[in-house]
Amino acid sequence: MSVSTWVALVVDDEPPMRDIITFALETQNFSTRTAGTAAAAWEILQSTPIDLVVLDVMLPDASGVDLCRRITTTSGTPVILLTALGDTPERIKGLEAGASDYVAKPFHPRELALRAAGLVRRSPSSERTEVTSGPLSINLRTATARVGGRRLDLSTHEYKLLSVFLTHPDEVLDYSRLLLLVWGDARYLGGRELLKTAVYRLRVKLEAADPDLHGIIKTVRGQGYALEQKGAAPVTDL
Repeated sequence: MSVSTWVALVVDDEPPMRDIITFALETQNFSTRTAGTAAAAWEILQSTPIDLVVLDVMLPDASGVDLCRRITTTSGTPVILLTALGDTPERIKGLEAGASDYVAKPFHPRELALRAAGLVRRSPSSERTEVTSGPLSINLRTATARVGGRRLDLSTHEYKLLSVFLTHPDEVLDYSRLLLLVWGDARYLGGRELLKTAVYRLRVKLEAADPDLHGIIKTVRGQGYALEQKGAAPVTDL
């Protein structure tokens, strides 16, 4: 399974819908950020490079169409609007506001994911190949990792694991999701023990390359792991 290449922001006030969309997008090489309000979405857009926004037109604090217009007038980020099946006026307003595409609810998750992948391939943002966090960097095109400019000697799965952490900064990733994104199967043989071993080996290599990277991958008890960016608020270990 290939590593995540693009970053999508999913904006919907219904958690089950966000989960469906994020899972579908991650099958097409996306990593995802999520927001339940227009304000939260805008905050993410101001601080994180985003390649695509999947945006519901009905949000609790603002119109999705208004947020779409704000996004498209300040950046080239493509937007897919989610609308009700018969809501033709809202679709027209969204396209006039600069949306690149729309998908009517109910929809097939795979169709949405394929449309999303097609959009970013045609977008200038698809050329982004470097992801960095402090001294850590990965090149998504060449599948290489570096610390302070020095190349890290990583196995295929160690590289994929680091890539997932770097494209999901400060986000707690549970065991099943990591197994899915790195090994391609949430029920992979060996499960948590396999993941624990891979995380341990990655930690050792990172710390050997730069002692300041000690503890950068946090264990969040009962949940999973998170990569803590330097200078960011500490990830809570519950």
